[in-house]
Amino acid sequence: MAEKQYNPKQIEQSVQQNWEANQTFKASTQPEKEKFYCLSMFPYPSGRLHMGHVRNYTIGDVISRFQRMQGKNVLQPMGWDAFGLPAENAAINNNSAPAKWTYANIEYMKGQLKSLGFGYDWDREVATCKAEYYRWEQWFFTRLFEKGLVYKKNSTVNWDPIDQTVLANEQVIDGRGWRSGALVEQKEIPQWFIKITDYAEELLSDLEQLPEWPDQVKAMQANWIGRSEGVEITFDMVEQDAPVNSVTVYTTRPDTVFGVTYLAVAAQHPLAEFAARTNPELAAFIDSCKNTKVAEAELATMEKQGFATGLSVIHPLTKQAIPVWVANFVLMEYGSGAVMSVPAHDQRDWEFAQQYTLPLKQVITAADDQDVDLTQAAFTEKGQLINSDSFNGLDFSAAFDKIAAELEAMGHGKRKINYRLRDWGVSRQRYWGAPIPMLNLDNGESVPVPADQLPVVLPEDVVMDGVTSPIKADPEWSTATYNGQPAYRETDTFDTFMESSWYYARYTSALEKEAMLNPQEANYWLPVDQYIGGIEHAILHLLYARFFHKLLRDEGLVQSDEPFKKLLCQGMVLADSFYSEDENGKKTWHAPTDVATEKDDKGRIVKAWLIKTKEPVIPGGMTKMSKSKNNGIDPQQVIDQYGADTVRLFTMFAAPPEQTLEWVDSGVEGANRFLRRVWKLVHDHLEVEAVDQLDFSNLNNGQKSLRREVHKTIEKVTDDLGRRQTFNTAIAAIMELLNHLQKAPADSPEDHMVMREAVESIVLLLNPITPHICHQLWLDLGHATPIEQVDWPKADASALVEDEKLIIVQVNGKLRAKITVSAQASEDDVKATAMEQPNVTQFTEGKTVRKVIVVPGKLVNIVAN
Repeated sequence: MAEKQYNPKQIEQSVQQNWEANQTFKASTQPEKEKFYCLSMFPYPSGRLHMGHVRNYTIGDVISRFQRMQGKNVLQPMGWDAFGLPAENAAINNNSAPAKWTYANIEYMKGQLKSLGFGYDWDREVATCKAEYYRWEQWFFTRLFEKGLVYKKNSTVNWDPIDQTVLANEQVIDGRGWRSGALVEQKEIPQWFIKITDYAEELLSDLEQLPEWPDQVKAMQANWIGRSEGVEITFDMVEQDAPVNSVTVYTTRPDTVFGVTYLAVAAQHPLAEFAARTNPELAAFIDSCKNTKVAEAELATMEKQGFATGLSVIHPLTKQAIPVWVANFVLMEYGSGAVMSVPAHDQRDWEFAQQYTLPLKQVITAADDQDVDLTQAAFTEKGQLINSDSFNGLDFSAAFDKIAAELEAMGHGKRKINYRLRDWGVSRQRYWGAPIPMLNLDNGESVPVPADQLPVVLPEDVVMDGVTSPIKADPEWSTATYNGQPAYRETDTFDTFMESSWYYARYTSALEKEAMLNPQEANYWLPVDQYIGGIEHAILHLLYARFFHKLLRDEGLVQSDEPFKKLLCQGMVLADSFYSEDENGKKTWHAPTDVATEKDDKGRIVKAWLIKTKEPVIPGGMTKMSKSKNNGIDPQQVIDQYGADTVRLFTMFAAPPEQTLEWVDSGVEGANRFLRRVWKLVHDHLEVEAVDQLDFSNLNNGQKSLRREVHKTIEKVTDDLGRRQTFNTAIAAIMELLNHLQKAPADSPEDHMVMREAVESIVLLLNPITPHICHQLWLDLGHATPIEQVDWPKADASALVEDEKLIIVQVNGKLRAKITVSAQASEDDVKATAMEQPNVTQFTEGKTVRKVIVVPGKLVNIVAN
């Protein structure tokens, strides 16, 4: 028999060694068996796990282990999203190469994941920074190029004029370069794009194939794709010498076309550049627009600025001349780089018109005839048309159709479906990424690197100077030949979203050396049955992965339309935060482990101080664990103190998975106490008389009742872990059962039999959540077969049948008695038994019983007066 004392460290090390030695979680294709592919979003190897990681991966492991016990063939892999800017920054700060820093972090974090007992098939581990991974990404990119789905064009980037480098948005701080402090400019450089817009409609419509995704995430995806129905309207130029004959705009509100009072074009529009040749002030304004931020959120909030070009267009319906302005809120990358401006009915246009005293023309009136005050804001609601010639009186829908038809008949417009989605720019001017497999020729042409020359390997033994990418600074690396002619390698690298967009598929074929995917493996395992990750990835990562999957399908590598069948977005992990302030109001944040607190009877912190200096600190409330608030809890410290099972149990019990979890030390201690109680219950049972076989035919009412609780718990936990995925309520049900068992008699052989079934059930039910202690307890209970090979318990229908029911008896709504009746008792029998109770007769004597209400199996209420 095992040691009586619960020693998590010893148990967990031993059990993990057992799993590794027996390759317990190694997955293989078994066509005759139902598969279950469970995947948690892989981590960036930043150096150590944080509690957000622990929560994400514990949820995935609980689901995987539960499905394995359902008899399914389970795949649960793990890998590393290893490229990206943080490695470059760390390498610069540590005088190291990004590769060395990354590989060291992978080794440490892999050890942490193993210490938590996650059941991964480590044979399938991928690191996206290894050539064996990204070579297939490069190959696939060349295939997309050959299909016409990849192209190169100039695009606007953040440019640091001192460091002479492109900056990511996160490297621009208050408009300045993070290293040089120089004012960042907007600069056009050649960039590579993949035509995701070709799949916009399918990406939108296929959201209907995802009933097991959260509605919130599907709505976010749909909004990002941004399908709209509108009209493309052409305005002819007044000036004959202009560089274009007409300007085309797209609008979803053709009903407001009679309210157009000016056209706005981007600073890079040909009309803007043409007008600036003879207007130095306009040229200076256009130059100032180089620093305009291009993020839509910033465009919405920044000050609207513009300049008149002196050019005009002709309104296609009124034939009036309309001025053309340059505006800093119009981007050349979006649509045609021009918009029709209706200041009476668009708030942005209204603000611009107010600033430059441009006219407003109301053409929509409120449907309820309320007054419209355009001096305060634009009227943006849909209503009836006024001041619109023959279209007056029409509502939005009718006006849309008739105005569109009129413009089409005139050759000045056409209906069009538009998407907010833009093609995916995959070029990054950073070093630590997968090289883009293209060659640039002297004649300006770009061609793909031939397949037999792949992978284009990123050199790892480099020195980072913090300014220039090592591959851009190394002419030898970029020099190549193509058909005997000189060529130059593309020195941009892929956006790291490229690697994370197909890693889920590579896991299915991780050992395949001759192809991107092994179709037999990929089509057995895909799609992923359960995907788990943060809501912050709800748009871009999931959209790009869905797009990539459709590209893989159209290449014949996979058969399914969507990569992820079911999605669970786990909430953040919060912890107490504490700070002190100096006389200037500067805050210094202190780690919760350095702070002692005093709490009131409701658990609220009323006093806090630093443990070492006794200096008082200010509670900052429960906030997301972060470096900035210094309130991250190191999982390793908690594992060392309590064991991995305690960390896993608390993480699953403290909150439903999609909600925020508050890290509370007392909750962690409570989880540990519960595991010790389970350990003690099992070992106390093992000390009593052994049970040879289970025979439940001669149980008394108390034993039947206890056994019923066991099987009700099995039924509930099965539903909670499987269908509902409410892990906290499953654990609560097991805790409640434990309370019943600790009070149960242990006198007769029948008591021992019921207890034997109960303790085995608890160990099996807890196994997905706390697998180390359950593995050991299962062995202690005398089983030769490891618990990882044991099926999930099934509720015994006969045990759930109640022989007797406890009925509450009320007189005029007040409790007066409790009776036990046969489960088969008729309503009349229940009424009669209730009326016979002494405490009932006491309160009905001398009164007229007006009504007796029976709620079957629960309640009798006697109404008397």
